[in-house]
Amino acid sequence: MARIKPQALLQQSKKKKVPGRISATTVVLYGLIVLVMVFFLFATFKHWTRRSTTHLEDGLPNLTHEDAFVGSSSDVPRFAIFNTSKGSITVELYKEGSPGVVDEFIESCQMGHFKGMSFNRVIKNFVIQGGDLESGVTEDWTSKGKHYNLLDERLKHEAFMLGTSKVKHDKEGFELFITTAPIPDLNEKLNVFGRVIKGEDVVQEIEEVDTDEHYRPKSPIGIISVTLKHRI
Repeated sequence: MARIKPQALLQQSKKKKVPGRISATTVVLYGLIVLVMVFFLFATFKHWTRRSTTHLEDGLPNLTHEDAFVGSSSDVPRFAIFNTSKGSITVELYKEGSPGVVDEFIESCQMGHFKGMSFNRVIKNFVIQGGDLESGVTEDWTSKGKHYNLLDERLKHEAFMLGTSKVKHDKEGFELFITTAPIPDLNEKLNVFGRVIKGEDVVQEIEEVDTDEHYRPKSPIGIISVTLKHRI
């Protein structure tokens, strides 16, 4: 048997230590595994970020007339829900257009001003009024006669707008008006600060109640409570 020379043994040893070449298939496979892992980690991070944001938003309190309200303008509730004896009326508040009136309305809600307030004037095809002040607004509109039934179709003001009288009053005398038809001189009479977005049928049901000669409902209709919300 022939003996292997030491030099040949050294060359054979070096050949065994050299790693074999990595195939292109293996490289592609490992690359795909890395991509899947990165995608999974990114999706997991995005999911938990969204979940944290949702929990934070859900944690915002739904303010009622008894709740305290403190914060910047971005914290101002955007919606008010009137729970009336006829059903619920949801209103979107126009903070940008009437910031002072909206602030006063919210403060009045916190004071419980609207709790138990009666709709003491109901004028068909005009407005329903909540509050006890004799501001003269409804008398003014009514005295103009039946021409309101022939309204100009170009009027920009629509029905179901929420407003309060421009007559100066303190916070204890905050009135509410909800129009049930377009009002030609709305800006002259009311500070409009919201619009009914849900519960128009409830407004119409209140509008159809029987009234006396002074437009006062023969059966009491009132606001049970008001709830302020950031979103609905």
